[in-house]
Amino acid sequence: MLLASVALSLLLACGGGSGLSGTVKVDGSSTVFPITEAMAEEFQLLHPRVRLTVGVSGTGGGFKKFCRGETDISDASRPIKQSEIELCAKNGIEFLELPVAFDGLSVIVNPENDWATWITVDELKRIWEPGSEVERWSDVRPHWPDENLLLVGADTDSGTFDYFTEAIVGEEGASRTDYIASANDNVLVQAVSSERFALGYFGYAYYRENKGKLKLVAVDPGSGSVLPSEQTISGGLYQPLSRPLLIYVSRSSLEDKPEVVEFVQFYLDPESVILVKDVGYVGFPAGLYQLVNQRLLGRVTGTMFPGGSQVGLTIEELLAEE
Repeated sequence: MLLASVALSLLLACGGGSGLSGTVKVDGSSTVFPITEAMAEEFQLLHPRVRLTVGVSGTGGGFKKFCRGETDISDASRPIKQSEIELCAKNGIEFLELPVAFDGLSVIVNPENDWATWITVDELKRIWEPGSEVERWSDVRPHWPDENLLLVGADTDSGTFDYFTEAIVGEEGASRTDYIASANDNVLVQAVSSERFALGYFGYAYYRENKGKLKLVAVDPGSGSVLPSEQTISGGLYQPLSRPLLIYVSRSSLEDKPEVVEFVQFYLDPESVILVKDVGYVGFPAGLYQLVNQRLLGRVTGTMFPGGSQVGLTIEELLAEE
């Protein structure tokens, strides 16, 4: 027993066999958070001497910290904006943009809702656009209940808010303001699950994690209604709400901190895709991870989305263009 105790102490003192140490600071999107948290937990089993922190400030809040040089990696549920690129440039922050998974923004209702099984993009636009006069379910369709519609969605600092408004309303940031808003998806889950007449939207993983107390609504862009699933999201069938999830990595962190390099390589290893699936998102095929890894190995800086979120355009198409 004494020998075993000494052996265990030596193992812990040696960092579990890994000589890697240091810190990796991540912040940003609550949508991407479950993936990064899972990656961090597994990575630290291999490298227990590395201190890895993962915060949740929303995509916009995360970029503010990242572009001030306060973090090594920024989780994002939408591409970086021009104003954020300029802030990074002002502070001398070069970045690598790395897609890591697919998501399907999910339209959600309470399980007691037995009328809204599908909804059109045009109806969603009428509900969510600025100045909307939709106040009751019957304002959407006359045969739906004459009850107040409780709306739930991402707040303005969230990348989910930016992507949803562009995809549905047609203009990023254009939205009515009289709804329950939060950058914390768990708050949104709670709001919908506790109110029969609620309608909300958030990332697919949060539906998967809480599907016993939530109900999906199929979305019809004009060619037939489709529910989000691993198959419809990865196959590009769930439109216009399928989107890539990304991480942004400081180039100076990659150059100066071996622990950041190791963590990002672990994140982009095709074998790590099981962690993406475990938390409810859709991983890339191995070939696509290879293309993303080429950006990492080549230290390719800048964005593939110079015009912001490109609704309906696939990662394969963007990487092929590049």
